[in-house]
Amino acid sequence: MRPIRLIARLDIKGPNLIKGIHLEGLRVIGDPQAYAQRYYEQGIDEIIYMDSVASLYGRNNLSELLEHTARHVFVPITVGGGVRSVEDARRLLRTGADKVAINTAAISRPELLSEIAEEFGSQAVVLSVEAKRLNSGRWEAYTDNGREHSGRDVVEWVEEAEKMGAGELLLTSIDQEGTRRGFDIELLSAISNLVSIPVIASGGMGSTADLVSAVENGHADAVAMADILHYDRMTVESIRGEALAANMNIRELSVS
Repeated sequence: MRPIRLIARLDIKGPNLIKGIHLEGLRVIGDPQAYAQRYYEQGIDEIIYMDSVASLYGRNNLSELLEHTARHVFVPITVGGGVRSVEDARRLLRTGADKVAINTAAISRPELLSEIAEEFGSQAVVLSVEAKRLNSGRWEAYTDNGREHSGRDVVEWVEEAEKMGAGELLLTSIDQEGTRRGFDIELLSAISNLVSIPVIASGGMGSTADLVSAVENGHADAVAMADILHYDRMTVESIRGEALAANMNIRELSVS
């Protein structure tokens, strides 16, 4: 089994790194380049850039930021928001992304997942799912950075998307996002036990104990963090150290 990955998630609006609660009430944090560099120096395993308004404007605007990051940060980078075609994916991958994350356009036209996977390989295709719990106990997939209903059941959608070529899943709980109350373990477990592709837990990490629960109880393959890092509540080093102390299967950084 591969080590659990620690991933820094950076949501971007215009030139700014932002953070909200339930994907709403977005607050400006600072310069995303500086934060990406900081997390890289602290030993983060991967970085995710999400353009939070790309679907509104029909285009991902992170090329300049991505190009700068790729020159200075040497870990895998996933970029999402506004990816609507093979050409959109090609532009981001050529600029420096290792993977592209797709949500809104994939729900509108699931064939897009197959088209990008056929062109670049399924390892480059990340399905981004923004899930909101329903009164029925199931979850609905939302689009446009959590703004719009899709009417699609998350479990059914994820199962279809894997067959269409998605190679990884970024699973964000809208209910937990930004709350520091931990991940939606029931959601994580339901999806992780259904699919064979890696699942990244996103939304709600308040402590290392939440990471441990996401892996041990939710069976996540990776954990995406934002609030806990952006507000300096913990560093990547301290999270990694506590996870190792809890006997997690996590990459141990070599000391130079």
